[in-house]
This record gives sequence, structure tokens and C-alpha cells, in this order.
Amino acid sequence: MDPDSVLTFAHDQAIQYPSVEIEHPFGPEYNVYKVRGKMFLMAFDLRGVPSLNLKIDPLDGEVLCDAYEEITPGYHMSKKHWITVAGAGTAEDGIEGGTEGEGAENEDEGAEGSRDGSGNVLDAELLHDLVLESYCLVVAKLPKKDRPVDPKTFGGRDEE
Repeated sequence: MDPDSVLTFAHDQAIQYPSVEIEHPFGPEYNVYKVRGKMFLMAFDLRGVPSLNLKIDPLDGEVLCDAYEEITPGYHMSKKHWITVAGAGTAEDGIEGGTEGEGAENEDEGAEGSRDGSGNVLDAELLHDLVLESYCLVVAKLPKKDRPVDPKTFGGRDEE
């Protein structure tokens, strides 16, 4: 997905969820999506590339960062609980996340392959799942009386 499509798709999905509000606590260039006052998504430009931060389970975050070049540890967030997602082309733009120079060994690889060479590329289905997961992780931490949905079943999720 190209970076602009990533932001548009995430916005269109997130705004449909119950009790979602968009705020600008860090300035007008940062769209912060909150559910009952708690952030689950932030859209912004990272060195000219439209990007977004999403809450994630730490183990899932590690796997996703290893498998997808467009997914890196959360920019200016807890690297354990947040990821940054940008569309294809982030490698050429020098946005690898984490520390400076990380991923330099794959400079010739381009946006088509992942860091491990598996060829995984971010698609709409994965982005849908990531936005939904972020929303549900935040809702699950709210007191039960404040939850706008059941985070275990919302959006077709069926955790046991």
C-alpha cells in the first residue's frame, strides 16, 4: 500500500468504531484517534512519509516488525507496545524505525521485500486487523462499565 492509502484506509476504518474521537493534543499535524479518552491510533508525517502509530501486543509487534518492512517499532512511543506503519517506500526514504542505520544491510532490497527476504508487503487486510486490534486492546483496558463494545468479540474477533 502506498503511504497515503495507509492513512486513508486507517482513518475510514477507525472513525466507524463506537466512541471514537479525533483530537490534536500534539498540534494540528497529528491526528490522534481516541476511544473514551484513550489513544489507539495516531496519524502523522514522518520525514515526509504519511505514517501511523498503533497499539500492539508486544509479541505480535516483534513478529510484525521482523516480517514487514513497512512496520517498525513505535516512533516516539513505547517500542514494546506500539508500532509505526507506513506504506511501501519507507526503506528508500530512510525510515527504518529504531536506531539510526538499522536495516542498512537491506538497502538494495527496496519496498517489495521484507527485512528477512520473505517478500511480505502490507495489504489492506493486515492494516484492517492492526487497526481493529489496536482499538480492542485499548477498549479491553477500560473499566467494563466504560467499554463501548466487547473487545473479545467486536469486529468478528473471537478470543477464548
